[in-house]
Amino acid sequence: MPHFLVFLGTARNSTPPAPARLGLRVARACGRLLEADGATVELIDPLEIELGAVFKPHFAYAKAKVPEPLDALAEKIAAADGYVMVSPEYNHSMSPALAHLLNHFGSSLYAFKPSAIVTYSAGQWGGARAAVNMRTFLAELGCLPVSAMIHIPRAQEALDEDGRFREDPKHWAGYFGRTLGQLGWWAEAAARHRDVQDPTEVSPAFQRAPDQRNAPASG
Repeated sequence: MPHFLVFLGTARNSTPPAPARLGLRVARACGRLLEADGATVELIDPLEIELGAVFKPHFAYAKAKVPEPLDALAEKIAAADGYVMVSPEYNHSMSPALAHLLNHFGSSLYAFKPSAIVTYSAGQWGGARAAVNMRTFLAELGCLPVSAMIHIPRAQEALDEDGRFREDPKHWAGYFGRTLGQLGWWAEAAARHRDVQDPTEVSPAFQRAPDQRNAPASG
């Protein structure tokens, strides 16, 4: 049974002119569909995590001094089989709240697992332009996004507060299902292969400095 984290990419309490926390509806829809397919799901809400006023990532702390909220989330990220990234669009890019949250953790926690990109908007484009930016961002984290994506225009009309489709639920479930089905397939494949071969033996995590990724210096 795969376990997924659904990251909510908004820290806003209101979304004028749409209803408050529109992204929460989208995240709930994803979670419900994943659970219906046999997965377990946990919602990661940035409003429920104390990150501190000054940016300092999890890996920048001495182990004994890591704030408990960061350590707890790091363990959840490491234990998950895959991720759903739910984001609105800000200036044709992904949510700064989502990027800020994800950047607190090293890529080794996310690596060798799949992710799914889910964007939404109160208008007609469904956040599709943010998804382009998210592909490169998630690839750098190591949680490669599956090819299918979900874009929800006028999300306040498509979903109610509980994340249920207002109209044509079968069609909407099929649309979501293409992406979430790919996520589940890759998550199961990756989990099985991790049992066969430790991915850190194939591609060790950086332990010293970024120059570990560099090509050898020429003479």
